[in-house]
Amino acid sequence: MARSFCIDLSQLEQAQLLVIARRSIESGLRGGNALRLDIESLSDSLAPQMAAFVTLTKSRALRGCIGSLEASEPLAQAVASAAFNAAFHDSRFAPLDATEIDTTLIEISLLSEPEPIDATDRKDLLAKLNPQEDGLLLEDARYRSTFLPKMWEKINDPEDFLNHLLAKAGLPGDYWSESICFKRYQALSFGE
Repeated sequence: MARSFCIDLSQLEQAQLLVIARRSIESGLRGGNALRLDIESLSDSLAPQMAAFVTLTKSRALRGCIGSLEASEPLAQAVASAAFNAAFHDSRFAPLDATEIDTTLIEISLLSEPEPIDATDRKDLLAKLNPQEDGLLLEDARYRSTFLPKMWEKINDPEDFLNHLLAKAGLPGDYWSESICFKRYQALSFGE
C-alpha cells in the first residue's frame, strides 16, 4: 500500500505558486530565462525542497509538461524552473510564443518521494498499483519514463496504463526484464 502524501498548502499558497509559474513563463518570453526567486521572502511552506511538475494545456490539449522527480530546489523555485522548461524545453512541442500565453492554462503537481514497488512480474506489479492515486516511474538501463497520477483520468485501466508507460519509454507493451524497476509516488495537483 502506498504511503499517504500530505502537504499542507493553503489556497493562497497554491495561488502564489500558479502566479510564480506564469511569471516564470513570461520571464522566458521577455528574456529567455526562468524567473529567479528570493526564497527568503516567501512563506515557509514554499521554501522546502520538493519535486514538482508543471503541465501546460491549450484548448484542453497538452502543450508541455516537465518537472523533476527528485527534490533539488526550494518548492517555489522548482515550480518556476518547471514552468519555464515546460513552456520552452519540452521536446515534443515548439517553444511557447507570446500569442499563446493568454490561452495556455497551468497545472502544478507536487510530488511525494518515489518509493520502490517490489514486483516479481507484470501481474504482481499490476496487483500492487493503486489506480487514481499512484504516479509510476519506470527505469531499466537507459530507459526511463513516468506518468503523473493525473494520467489515470485518461488511461484508467492498469494494464493500459502500464502499456502506455512502457511505450513512452520506447519499450514494447509486453516488455519485462529482471532489471526493470518501478517506483510509485503521490501528487497534490492544482491549476488555473
